[in-house]
Amino acid sequence: MATPLRTGLLLALAGAIGLVALLPLPASGQGSGAGTPEIFREADLGLGEQLVREHRCAECHTRKFGGDGSGIYRPQGRINTAPLLRGMVQLCSTELNLSLFPEEVTAIAAVLNRDHYRFK
Repeated sequence: MATPLRTGLLLALAGAIGLVALLPLPASGQGSGAGTPEIFREADLGLGEQLVREHRCAECHTRKFGGDGSGIYRPQGRINTAPLLRGMVQLCSTELNLSLFPEEVTAIAAVLNRDHYRFK
């Protein structure tokens, strides 16, 4: 059985190279309905909203992409599946040294999916 640290490192690496769909994800809390991708079904959306606020994701996106920061969402050909979205959130966590737990990464990605991407 993998330790939490090893699992986190594997997820970070897999997310960075776009293979996060191949790894099992831990379940965490209050999922959404049948239209939600399997990877986000058990995600805690309240936690995801809280983490997006705490880590000021929108401010970073605005600095990097200008305008209101929404240019980061759905860049052409870059993020076109729910697992790739989760991998991108993991990459942000790794690059910014946020030390997010896997269930926190999933929660943030689930909120982004609900609000911007709407993968099924």
